[in-house]
Amino acid sequence: MELDDLRALYVEGLKDLWSAENQLLKALPRMAKAATHPQLKRAFLKHEKQTEQHVKRIERICKELDESPRGKKCVGMEGLIEEGKELIQEKPEKEVLDAGLIAAAQHVEHYEMAGYGTCRTWARLLGYTAQAELLQTTLDEEQQTDLDLTALAESSVNLEAASPEEDDEE
Repeated sequence: MELDDLRALYVEGLKDLWSAENQLLKALPRMAKAATHPQLKRAFLKHEKQTEQHVKRIERICKELDESPRGKKCVGMEGLIEEGKELIQEKPEKEVLDAGLIAAAQHVEHYEMAGYGTCRTWARLLGYTAQAELLQTTLDEEQQTDLDLTALAESSVNLEAASPEEDDEE
């Protein structure tokens, strides 16, 4: 595709997000399996269900534009997922692994928020009001996931990682 106008760039952005979300759909079950904190496992599984909806929204938008969401590989998401895989392969202490998984997930969320915010803005500029609203819905969900992960990290996971095995020493 030739990127000669904003609409073409918008479509490329949607394709990138579609690729990113599909890669994430494959990674989230692995992250849930690796997580040891029950709330973290649940958070990953909840986000997997949301991500399925994110993919469907992008497909709906692309259908409205008479474009295919396929044809682009999101190398940014590929790198973020690879970093998460490397963390799991290092086999850190379980509390440290959970803290690292939250950090990896938040890197993903921030990456997605940047993409959705950009595409939402372009949709508005191009006059695609309904598409902008769909993209805003997804952006809101990504932001809430980030906030939920922060709350989990600050309330328990990071604290446990900071002082692992303390309970065993008493």
